[in-house]
This record gives sequence, structure tokens and C-alpha cells, in this order.
Amino acid sequence: MTNQSELSAPVLRSLRWTVFALALLCALTILATRSAQAQTFAVLHAFTGGDDGASPYAGLTRDAAGNLYGTTYTGGFNANGCVQTGCGTVFRLKAAGSDWALIPLYGFHFSDGAQPKGRVIFGPDGTLYGATTYGGGGPCYFTACGTVFSLRPPATVCKSVLCPWMEAVLWSFRENPDGAYPEFGDLNFNNTGHLYGTTVEGGTYSNGVVYELARLPDGEWSESIDYDFTQTSGEGASPSAGVIFDRSGNMYTPTTGGGFGDERCGDIVQLSNSPSGWTETVLYTFACGAGGQWPVGGLIFDQAGNLYGTTTVGGQGNGGIVFELTPSDGTWIFNILYSFIGGNGPEASLIMDAAGNLYGTTYTAGPYANGTVFKLTQSNGSWAYSSLHDFTGGSDGGYPISNVTFDSEGNLYGTASRGGQYGDGVVWEITP
Repeated sequence: MTNQSELSAPVLRSLRWTVFALALLCALTILATRSAQAQTFAVLHAFTGGDDGASPYAGLTRDAAGNLYGTTYTGGFNANGCVQTGCGTVFRLKAAGSDWALIPLYGFHFSDGAQPKGRVIFGPDGTLYGATTYGGGGPCYFTACGTVFSLRPPATVCKSVLCPWMEAVLWSFRENPDGAYPEFGDLNFNNTGHLYGTTVEGGTYSNGVVYELARLPDGEWSESIDYDFTQTSGEGASPSAGVIFDRSGNMYTPTTGGGFGDERCGDIVQLSNSPSGWTETVLYTFACGAGGQWPVGGLIFDQAGNLYGTTTVGGQGNGGIVFELTPSDGTWIFNILYSFIGGNGPEASLIMDAAGNLYGTTYTAGPYANGTVFKLTQSNGSWAYSSLHDFTGGSDGGYPISNVTFDSEGNLYGTASRGGQYGDGVVWEITP
């Protein structure tokens, strides 16, 4: 009998695509039905590594009809610089009552981008927007520097099972001076339709940038650098997450390389606009160790203007922390809400429900060291932790980098980057 290890990569990929095609055709007829029992955790799709993709790093985005959209880091169409693993995909999980079917929308080809780590979002025009960490036309050695892209449905009705959407590369990063390698952060539109994001490297000082893209009258896009991180002692550098805005138009982002001297454990920074340009104010510098370090995930605001975020390591249990920054008389008060024990903690942003509870994922924490989905509930001035799911690394998935998304019924959705039936990650749902 031939072992799987003896098969060539093309043969393995062909077999995986056959498995996916059969599963997709079956799903379109029967669909992947949610359990009618009182099961709180369900796998909606297990990635095969074929044209449906593999290794979903980012979370999901819902449309008005309840469909879910996401990205995979690898898999998809093999082309050019991604021959062994595929360049990644954008997919849609189509809801039909209590059922789901995954439809690949686009497979990257390297020249148009490769290996997205962040979510796709809907712009004001209803188009999907996202970024790829690699690929495109920039230098950056053999990887290229990444892209910002948009996706639209085909102009005419498609009659085939697999019908790619139309992609446009809005910007291809060139490293210096415009940045390189956009990572996990969401893109964000301001109220004038300009698109904002970050890169973890590149720029004049090779420490990342905050960039702004504006659509020109001819439909093309132009880039401007709002802030170029220097990594001067005491200043931020290397933002992995995106930016968020307050009501005054100030931007906020965590940086993973900021700090003082050799203690580069990350900062939370505010960028304020003025006639002379954007200026940086460091709101908090992480103290490393028990103080938390490496805020990879993004920030969120509550209705009172408090900031919430996470670090992936550090804290009393060295498994990362959840923190709050509260504005007070021109300064910000830092408070650790919860410290995770062991493993790597959250690598994505949190989400808050209407009652003020916080939800997120951890990467390798939990009893099986494969990550968790958690909830933090505030009571009498403290926060209580509860695990909504402990990943085993088996059919339920493992190593979630994803943030979580609610639907109108309070169900939670997200991804896990590994595990599942084929070992290439899953999309999951947790019902209340």
C-alpha cells in the first residue's frame, strides 16, 4: 500500500481537491446541517487544503443576509511563488436556514497578493476589501511586500459551482517608503471613504507605517503615509493590528516593538491629526513579564470611550492578558482585567456584547494546549472567566487566531487555523 508521505505534492493536492469538490457538491444539495440538539459547538466547515483553502488565520465578517466571509492563509489555486502551499483564498459561507455551504470566492496568484492574515470587510460601496501579507509587485526579497485588494461579484450571473469574484489590487506595497507586510489588523474606513491600515515593517525606518488610501476620480487609488514609526526609545514600532477611530478622528493602535531600551514589549499609541500632520502619543508602554507584552490583537472602544485590548504573552500566568485603558484628565489609566495561565493568549481583538461582556480566543491556552474561546463577565468590579470551548486539535480544530463575530441571535462564529477533519482548520459556531 502506498503511504501518504510517498505521494507527490501535486497528487496530494489533486486528491484534496477531489475531496473538496465532492464535499461542495454534496453541501449544495444537502448542505452542512447544524445539530438540532442542544450542542453548543459545531464545525460549519473543515478546510481540505484544496481550492477551499487552508489555515484560516482571521475572523469572519457577516453581511445583512447572515452569510459569513473570511480568508485562508494558504490553499487555493497554486500559482507562481505559492506552488507548494497555495496563496490563500477569500471564501463565503452561505446561510440557508439552519444550513451552510462554503463557496470559494477567490484564490490568490501571488502577483495579485498572497497569504492574507486579516479579515475582509465591507466598504461603504458594498465591495469587499482586504490585505495580503505577501505577494504583489513590491521588492521585499522573494516574498513581495503585500497588497490591498477589493473583490466584487461577477458582472454576469455565473452558472458554474466555482465562480471566482473579480479582484482589483488597490495598492502594492514597495517597502520603502510606503510599508511592507500588512498583518492581522482589520482595514478601516473613515467617514470620508478613505481606507486605513498598518504594515508591520517597511517605511523610512523599516519599523512599519500607518497608511491611508484614497480613491481618485479615475477610480485608481493613491497612498499617503500618515505615520512612519521610528522605534526611537519610548515610541511605538511594528504595528500588527489595524487602527480604530474615536469621535474626534484620532487613531489608536497597538505596536509590538515599542518600549524603552531593550524592553521592547509594545505600546498603545494615539495618532492625532493637525495642520502639520499626524503626531504620536504613547498612552501606555507594556512593562514586560507580569505587565503583559506583545499586543498583537487590535483595540476596541466601549460606549464610555474606554479602550480594551489583549497581549499574547506576559501577565501573572504568562499566558497573556486582557486590559482596559480608561481616559482620566488627559491621561489614561491602565488596568489588567484578566491574566491567562500558560500557553499563548489572545492574538486577535475582543468583541463586547450589549451587556458589556468581553469575548475572544486564545491561541494555545486551555487544557489541551490548542486554544480556547472565552467570555469575561464583569461583576462587582472584577471580571470572571468562563471557557465557551476548549479546542482539542482534533476534528473541532485548534490554534485559533480569529476574533469572534455575533449574529442577531447571539450565536458566535470564528475560525481555527489548524485541526479539523483534514488538518487544515475549521469554521466554527457556538450557540448560547
